[in-house]
Amino acid sequence: MKNLGKILKIKMIGNLFRLTRYILLISLAFPINLFSQTYDSLNTITGHKAKVYCSNGAGKRAEKIADRCDKVFAYYKASINFEPSVNLLILNPKDWTTYSAKGAVYGMPHYTTNQTLVVASEDNAFWKSFIPPVDKLPEDLAKTIVKTYSDENGVLTMQPFFDLLAIHELGHAFHVQGELIMQRKWMQELFANIFLHTYIADNESELLQSLTVFPEMVIKGGTNDFKYITLTEFENKYNEIATENPKNYGWYQCRLHYAASTIYNLGGSNVIKNLWATLQKQKKPLNDSSFANLLANDVHTTVANVQLQWENK
Repeated sequence: MKNLGKILKIKMIGNLFRLTRYILLISLAFPINLFSQTYDSLNTITGHKAKVYCSNGAGKRAEKIADRCDKVFAYYKASINFEPSVNLLILNPKDWTTYSAKGAVYGMPHYTTNQTLVVASEDNAFWKSFIPPVDKLPEDLAKTIVKTYSDENGVLTMQPFFDLLAIHELGHAFHVQGELIMQRKWMQELFANIFLHTYIADNESELLQSLTVFPEMVIKGGTNDFKYITLTEFENKYNEIATENPKNYGWYQCRLHYAASTIYNLGGSNVIKNLWATLQKQKKPLNDSSFANLLANDVHTTVANVQLQWENK
């Protein structure tokens, strides 16, 4: 296990944490444009909940992504009775330089405004950089990775994982446009992870392994190299961790996703509905004790336990 942790940190974790730093700084900040951007050079795809634009040659992939987003919208419209406004851009590398956020590496899903979500249309070097050295991993772990992340030609690709992150980003559009009071910075990420995991588990459960294998591997790598590991540190030093310790931030993201999977497994799909209603209703800021009690009583004990039992995991 010690060797596994070292391998994962060298090859995979560093890349993941660069990704999560970008996601934090771009998708949660939701910078507001001072002008209305048009997408005249992109193709328009109609018939979807989101306003969908794509690069030349990306129509088939854009339809697939837009169809999934439609299903996410429909699923949550039925359960929480809310729908955000989203512009969905599926871009090739050339158009990415025009329409993505400044500094966003190609392949990273992110927002440029509070309703414009940018997604890559092609497999890319960034995604490929996450492919682990399976020949150096324990046999059982290598088999799991190959089974989970191989395409129809048997070639390893991290696209199945990255494709699902767009749903995580939709979760942020929901809570921001829904004007939920998130109470904590860690709750913003936990909410998006519960949002993602619940949709996949309820609607596309065949993709659960693609969603969960990578975070579980990161957690197995251990915490010896991280300066911060408590939830209090994450809350109090949020900006520092994101900007100066991106690897550390990524570990927190994986912990929060693992927590989301546990929450769903024990609480089911009612948890996200209860969480939405509770955060929507509770407008005043709460201290840690009151927040934990609110989550335990009105949402589910597993959600409160993220705060109460973090140090015990």
